[in-house]
Amino acid sequence: MGEENKKTNNQVVTTVKESKTNHANSNKVFYGDGKQVLPVGVLDYNDFSVQTKREQKMEGFDPQYRDFVDYILKITHQIWEEKGIGVIYDTYHNNITMHLGSSNLVGIKDVISNTLQTLHAFPDRRLIGQNVIWSDFGPKGFLSSHRVLSTATNLGDSNFGPATGKKINFRTVIDCATTNNRIHEEWLVRDNLWIVTQLGLNPREVAKQMALNSKNKVNALQSSYGLCESMEGQYMPEKYTAKDDSVGEIMLEMLNHIYNCKYINEVTKYYYDNAVVHFICDKDLNGYDEIQGMIISFLASVPNGSFEVERVTCTDRPNEDGYDVAVRWRLRGINEGIGFFGQPSGKPLDIMGINHYHVLNGKVKEEWMTFDGLDVLKQMAMGSDEQEE
Repeated sequence: MGEENKKTNNQVVTTVKESKTNHANSNKVFYGDGKQVLPVGVLDYNDFSVQTKREQKMEGFDPQYRDFVDYILKITHQIWEEKGIGVIYDTYHNNITMHLGSSNLVGIKDVISNTLQTLHAFPDRRLIGQNVIWSDFGPKGFLSSHRVLSTATNLGDSNFGPATGKKINFRTVIDCATTNNRIHEEWLVRDNLWIVTQLGLNPREVAKQMALNSKNKVNALQSSYGLCESMEGQYMPEKYTAKDDSVGEIMLEMLNHIYNCKYINEVTKYYYDNAVVHFICDKDLNGYDEIQGMIISFLASVPNGSFEVERVTCTDRPNEDGYDVAVRWRLRGINEGIGFFGQPSGKPLDIMGINHYHVLNGKVKEEWMTFDGLDVLKQMAMGSDEQEE
């Protein structure tokens, strides 16, 4: 469903109409029809897994999956909770690239290795699917953005350090591109900063050790190419204007204005006054003042960086309850300011994040903002004097 806007006095007033805007307006925006799938909603996995209704045609996919949401939830459960690691061979492409913040895993062998090592460290990990936002992708493909709340006990050593025996919880968001029953590209963002905090470890010390162990620590090789900034030379940041009244275009405009052009005051234009943002490290921000404060603190660490939207996926909710929207983004630039990450390191940062939104009548009602803060601290520690020593 598209949305018709009227903008007056810094407010967005929208009414829902019965027409869907095609994603042809932008190569970044994709739409899924919520009526084709059984949404996660409030269903427990015990109830979700036994549903039989099948609406969506999935050419080239195993018939055990009712629809694409069922595919994402079922393979996640089979791999992690049933310990069916071999399902990866059935559902991942041999040449998959998995993007993890500032580093990548390449090939199915790396995916298998990473899964086994994670289960070694957290053998009782449970992955509770909170939402799967999806869209079509080509004639036989789909895009997904899967938000997961995990619980786990640290019974084995990990790349964070020795086992602590502590029970933790954390949020992960995974974007996937899938064709013919196989995931061929994946973007994974996990709140590792909250994990190490709950384990009782010092995040900066863990980040320094991770930097020390990183293959990228070889300073003889160039690691950065070009400087990403919100300004193009002496030109001011380009201000994006929505091409139409669709929810995807509204999100592109909102994120450009707030994060790249620094119009933090426009939070009052695009968010409800009682909106809630679920930030990393289990922080909930309520209302304009707290949301604006968080954005300022976050941007202050990379004050002249470039905020770029990579993908927007929109799935309409049933009963005209608006849209679920997933946005994958990157903030890139120099860590030259005092902000959320503390004293500046002067190092280039590349922060990948995935946000989920509930958008109702063109305004944000609820948001889940997820990025890997520990990976940011690792980038800040790369090539430091302490690391070289």
